[in-house]
Amino acid sequence: MKMTFRWYGEGDCIPLDYIKQIQGMTGVVTAVYDVPVGEVWPLERLLAMKALCEKAGLEMEVIESVPVHEDIKLGKPTRDKYIEAYKQNILNCGKAGVKCICYNFMPVFDWLRTELYFKHPDGATSLAYCHDTLLSLDPKNLHLPGWDESYTPEELNALLSEYEGMTHEKLFENLVYFLNAIMPACDEAGINMAIHPDDPPWDMFGLPRIICREEDYDRLFAAVPNPHNGITFCTGSLGAGRFNDLPKMAAKYADRIYFAHLRQLKYTSDTDFFENGHMTELGNVDIHGIVKALVGHGFEGYVRPDHGRNVWGEDAKPGYGLFDRAMGACYLGGLFEAAEKEMKK
Repeated sequence: MKMTFRWYGEGDCIPLDYIKQIQGMTGVVTAVYDVPVGEVWPLERLLAMKALCEKAGLEMEVIESVPVHEDIKLGKPTRDKYIEAYKQNILNCGKAGVKCICYNFMPVFDWLRTELYFKHPDGATSLAYCHDTLLSLDPKNLHLPGWDESYTPEELNALLSEYEGMTHEKLFENLVYFLNAIMPACDEAGINMAIHPDDPPWDMFGLPRIICREEDYDRLFAAVPNPHNGITFCTGSLGAGRFNDLPKMAAKYADRIYFAHLRQLKYTSDTDFFENGHMTELGNVDIHGIVKALVGHGFEGYVRPDHGRNVWGEDAKPGYGLFDRAMGACYLGGLFEAAEKEMKK
């Protein structure tokens, strides 16, 4: 296992030197953020970013993410052009030493929350989701935390209109088409693709979600058996679905889990939740059981402490402050150490 930390580039309020000081930290998870979706990332940009990381004593072996253009998800005639650019991005990432690319295939929205600053009794804040609040929103005049600046209302409405009539089956076919097209580039570059589950794992605004539960993974691996086709095992996204048995899934897919996002949720209803500190006792996700299952079944991928709380007055990107994720990394590192030592007895 390699412990990593999400870093949003030189504009991140958390410097690389601080990340390096976290016990057990080996590298950062980052991306080229200012190149439009569907275009090629210049190799020199990747190499420059890698040099910054290495100067701080950190690896850059995971990219999160290389976004998938909506035309690919829609299966439009233009998709092949964007797939060719994606293949070149895979090759360029390989030349920069990247081993794993996290991506998702969620239409329009790659995550949905209804509150960015949910207030905890102790004063901490975190991301939260209320299904009734989401249902009360007008998709034609959408104001959603974290997404208000992603599209203009006109762009969003046009995009939602393009997805009208999109079925789960067709979206899955488009994912398989994409994966089959990029696997040769993955073979050449030695890069594992790790699909992130839908967040939360159910349909939204009439948009189908197809990576939500165990049978979805079974179907995906049957359709694209290439070993470079793998998983980002996000306990927050999958854990929002009460139907998912996360320790069981961690054990079953350990050899195809190339990246693990470990975070905690506290349920407040059948659909609602808020995110909490990483410890197992602080929520409904069995982090301890998941780590034991991963270690016990040979997981050797990358881990990062996922969304944390903003604590101690820190003014950081919601879910991505330094302090709580650093505490989470140490907690997770302890769980992995204990599980690995237990395995050796």
